[in-house]
Amino acid sequence: MDQLKNFIIEGNEEKAVEKVKQLLEDGMSPELILNDAMIAALDKVGDLFQEGVIYLPEMLIAARAMQAGMEILKPRLVEKGVKPKGKVVIGTVKGDLHDIGKDLVVMAVENAGFEVINLGTDISPDKFVEAIKTHNPFVVGLSALLTTTMDAMRHTITAIEKAGLRQQVKIMVGGAVVSQKFSDEIGADYYGADSTDARNFVQESLGSPRKKYTDYERKVQVIESE
Repeated sequence: MDQLKNFIIEGNEEKAVEKVKQLLEDGMSPELILNDAMIAALDKVGDLFQEGVIYLPEMLIAARAMQAGMEILKPRLVEKGVKPKGKVVIGTVKGDLHDIGKDLVVMAVENAGFEVINLGTDISPDKFVEAIKTHNPFVVGLSALLTTTMDAMRHTITAIEKAGLRQQVKIMVGGAVVSQKFSDEIGADYYGADSTDARNFVQESLGSPRKKYTDYERKVQVIESE
């Protein structure tokens, strides 16, 4: 289990896959592999990223190693009847084609045991509304990397409100150009600086009523989750 954890942290995709297969062949519970090795590894990667020890490329490589291992593990989890904890819809807003940060969030949230509907990039407000109606998520994530597309986040939240769906979802926003101040201005529930922040918010949000987080509460929430 420690070896698998280290392979994921190091981003060794091939070794991670081999180790997952070996642990399953040895009779190890898929839930134990997921929780005690794989999720624990991604938690550590998130900590190292937030501490500035590693950077985006290393984090992305580690996340891909985790995803490769998950492809082996998922069928076993399904056999065991392990169901996703809940649904999350994530997409990059209208006019923006950037997806690296969004995809890191997708991987982090998926690997924490949630089903993620990844809408992709350049997603219009109407498509977000349609996805909420279709999938009934409890969290919606909006991503933007360009200052010229930030207003699309505002338009998307307005569209969700006009559709009468705002009270059933919590909305998190993120991206290089997004800030806590902007998040507050457009009425989002949460601003996440990175994928670890986003994953922590999704985990904390499960089963809790929708509320607006202040910057202070956000920081306390992240500290407590660590």
